[in-house]
Amino acid sequence: MKHIAAVDIGNSTTEVCLARQSDNGEIKFLASASVFTTGLKGTIDNVAGILNALEQATAKAAIQISDLSIIRINEAAPVIGGAAMETITKTVVTESSMLGHNPKTPAGFGAKCGESIRIEYLDKAAKDKPYIVLADASFNYEAIAKIINNYTQINIVGAILQADEAVLVHNRLDVKIPIIDEVRLIEKMKEGVQTAIEVALPGQTIRMLSNPYGIATLLKLTPDETERVLPIAKSLMGARSAVVMKTPWDGAATHSVKAGKLRVTTEDYIEIDVDHGAKAIMQAVDSAGKIENIDGEEGTNIGEMLSRVVGSMDKLKSGDEPPRIKDIFAADTFAPMAVSGALAGETSLEKAVAVAAMVTAGKLPMQAIAKALSAKTHIFTTVSGVEAVQAALGALTTPGAKLPLAVLDLGGGSTDAAVIDENGTVGWVCLAGAGELVTLMIQTELGLASRITAENIKKHPAAKVESLFHIRLESGEVIFFEEGIDPKFFGTVVLLSPSGMIKIDEDINIEKIVATRKEAKQKVFVENAMRAVRKLSAGTVPNMRNVVLVGGSAEDFEIPEFISAAFANAGIVCGRGNIRGSEGARNAVATGLVASYIGWEEQSS
Repeated sequence: MKHIAAVDIGNSTTEVCLARQSDNGEIKFLASASVFTTGLKGTIDNVAGILNALEQATAKAAIQISDLSIIRINEAAPVIGGAAMETITKTVVTESSMLGHNPKTPAGFGAKCGESIRIEYLDKAAKDKPYIVLADASFNYEAIAKIINNYTQINIVGAILQADEAVLVHNRLDVKIPIIDEVRLIEKMKEGVQTAIEVALPGQTIRMLSNPYGIATLLKLTPDETERVLPIAKSLMGARSAVVMKTPWDGAATHSVKAGKLRVTTEDYIEIDVDHGAKAIMQAVDSAGKIENIDGEEGTNIGEMLSRVVGSMDKLKSGDEPPRIKDIFAADTFAPMAVSGALAGETSLEKAVAVAAMVTAGKLPMQAIAKALSAKTHIFTTVSGVEAVQAALGALTTPGAKLPLAVLDLGGGSTDAAVIDENGTVGWVCLAGAGELVTLMIQTELGLASRITAENIKKHPAAKVESLFHIRLESGEVIFFEEGIDPKFFGTVVLLSPSGMIKIDEDINIEKIVATRKEAKQKVFVENAMRAVRKLSAGTVPNMRNVVLVGGSAEDFEIPEFISAAFANAGIVCGRGNIRGSEGARNAVATGLVASYIGWEEQSS
C-alpha cells in the first residue's frame, strides 16, 4: 500500500490531492487541500505553501506526512502569467491652463460665468461686471449668506466654498445662485480671472462644462485653448456640478512617453504599435506561428513594462538562458489619467491596453523545488506531467465526462487548454491572461487604490443598501432583513461575500462597478477561451464539441456562464467541472497527477 500526494502550484493557490494505492494497484482518493501560494510561482519560496497544504490534507486523511510514499509536482510552474500585467497607455505631461472640480453637494442650478473675487474683498468689486465669490473655511455658512445678501448692488452670479456648506448657504440667500462647495484647494484659485460654474438639476448632469465647446462659450476661449481643455471636459462628463477657471497659460511644452511597439520574434520579425489597440495586437500574435520571444521598444511604456517583467523573473532562468516571453494577451480598457491643475484630484479616462505576458524559464526551478521539498520531508519528490494535460485527466473524474474531452483550466495567471481524443491523442496550449488580469483591469478602470477591493469586486455580486432593512441587488431584486443592517453600510454600494457585506469606500455607482466587472471578465476569459479553442481546433482535434471548465476562476459566480454562452453560439457544449464528484472545478491538476501515477510508475519500472 502506498500514499501518494500530488501538488499543483498555481499563481494564486497551491492545491494538494492525497490518494491511497492498494497492493492490487487500485487508487482511492482520500483528501484535498488548498492554500495561497507562497512566493512567486516556480521559486523555492513555494515550499512553505506546499508544506502547509500537505499538513492540512494529511490531517483530513488521518495520516502523517511521513506516511507518504511519493510527492508529485506539476511541471508547468516555470511558465509565469499574471505577474506580467500592467496597463499601457500614452502618458502626457503638460501644463494645464484650466481647473476643474466635481463636488457632491452643490446647491442651486444653472451655468454662470464671472470674475473670481474673495468674499472679504467684495467692498472693492465693480458694479458693472458679474462675479463668482470665493469663500474659504474661515467663513461659516451664516457669515457667507449674510455678506452676499448685504451686497445686493454687486452682480454676484455664483459662489465657490471650501467647506461642505453649499445647501446651508443657498437656503439663506435672498437671491438664489448656483453654489459649488468642497473645493479643498480653494487657496490655489486666483482672483480676478474668468471662472465658470455649473450645477445641474437633481437627476441630471452638467452640459456646458462637460463639453469643450461649452467651456469655450462661457470663457471665450480661442481654438488652441479649447483643444487644451478637452481633458477637463472629459473628466467632468457625468458630473452634477463643476467649476472651470481660466488661468494664465505659461506656454509649458507638452511632451509624452509613447505607448510603444511590441516586437515578436519568430522565423520573421513582427512589430505592432500598441496604440493600434488590443485587436491588432492579438491578430499579429496569433498569426505569428511559433514565437521565440516578445519584447518592447526601448524608451516606451511597453518596453519598460516587459523589461521589468523579464527582470523580475530572472531568478527562474535555467543556466545562462534568460527568461523569454512566449505569449501575451491584450485587452482594450480605460485608465484614469490625472488632470493637471485639478482642484480635487480629477481624472480623465483615457484609452489604454492591458497586457498579460507569459514568461518561460526552463525546468530547473521546478527540480529545485522538488529537491528542497524532498530535503524537508524526506519523501521522494518528482516533477511530473504537463499542467494542461493533467487538468484534462482530472476533469475526466467529473460525473458524466468521457473522451473525447476538451478542458479549459482558468487560473490566476494563465488559461491552459488540453484535448484528449478517443485514441489518447493529446493537444495542449498555455496562454497568458486570466484572473489577475481581470483584477488589474477592474482596479485600473475604476481608479481603485486597493488591489484587494478590485479582487473583491471580481469575486462577489454588488448591491445598494437603500435602508437599514433592505438592499437592492444589482439585478434589481430587493432583499429585506428582519434584523437591521449595520448603519455604516447605509446608502453605500456593498459586495455580498459569504462572510458578510463588504463596503466600497470609493464613490462609484453600482451600475459602473457591475458593467466594469462584467466587461473585464468577458474581454479576458471569453476571448482567451475562444482563442484556446481556435488553436486546438487547428491542431490535434479539429472537431471539438465538449468543453469542461476547471480551475479557480471556473468557480466564479458568472465567468462559466459567459464562456458557456459564447461557446453555445459556436455549437460547443460547455460547463463547469466537478472534480471527483466533490471538489467542484478545483483540484483538477492535482487529481490528474494522481490519476496518471500508475502510468508513470509503469514507465519508471
